[in-house]
Amino acid sequence: MIQTRPVVGAPSFALDNTSLALDYERISALRHLEPGRQLVGDLAIRRGERILDVGCGTGTLAEEIAATVGPDGFVLGIDPLPLRIGLATSRARDNLSFELGDANDLDRLADRSFDAVMLNAVLHWLPDKTGPLLGFWRVLRYGGRLGISTALKGDVPELVRTARAVLAEPPFDEHPRPREGITFRVDAEELRALLQTTGFQPRFVEVREHPFRHAGPEDALRFMEASSFGNALGHLPPELRDQARARVREKFAALVGPDGIVSTGRRVVAIAERR
Repeated sequence: MIQTRPVVGAPSFALDNTSLALDYERISALRHLEPGRQLVGDLAIRRGERILDVGCGTGTLAEEIAATVGPDGFVLGIDPLPLRIGLATSRARDNLSFELGDANDLDRLADRSFDAVMLNAVLHWLPDKTGPLLGFWRVLRYGGRLGISTALKGDVPELVRTARAVLAEPPFDEHPRPREGITFRVDAEELRALLQTTGFQPRFVEVREHPFRHAGPEDALRFMEASSFGNALGHLPPELRDQARARVREKFAALVGPDGIVSTGRRVVAIAERR
């Protein structure tokens, strides 16, 4: 296992709960599904291949990949959140398995045992990226592919700006986060450099836009909390969280248009080969 020091402001896995996991299954997983499908297409996943889906959540995308690789292939989904893996296991079959697992601890997986490793909306949650990338390199066969789709450094969608403005108001401002953001993002050049220094040859690294549509303020808030496994408001004392939710909903209501709330995010997408 790669040992890492605690990082100030790193997201907590302890804030997840059953309600958030179910919201992720119903809302967040579907919002991330289309970029994930694009990543699967970029990886050119084929029948018979072995795929590792890191940060698989409730397994929606892994299930689709299992259909692509067919009965002669295999998909393993890992995620550090027990409740989400619990939901994912309902999708398990002969060529699809799920395990509680962390990107920093892949020691139980054999060397060169996968044709492709993919991370959809996961890399930005990892404070350290070099250790996990070295782990992905180890479990990939020679010429194996790594696919990453991750939030872009410096991109602050309108929903996030609005929520941050609420948290800067009293009484919430009396309980600031250790750092402004809850993710650890990179830009395209930083990701390219990380890939090159950990033994990968990038095929391409590019920035893409992806719109998220929410039916209304409650839907947007549930997406924000579920996709952050409780970290969006988790730094606040429990007695202030409902008050913060009410204020965020009020602010989000001002963003509702004819198509609900549309928020466009920017991602860095990379495909690389193991050298």
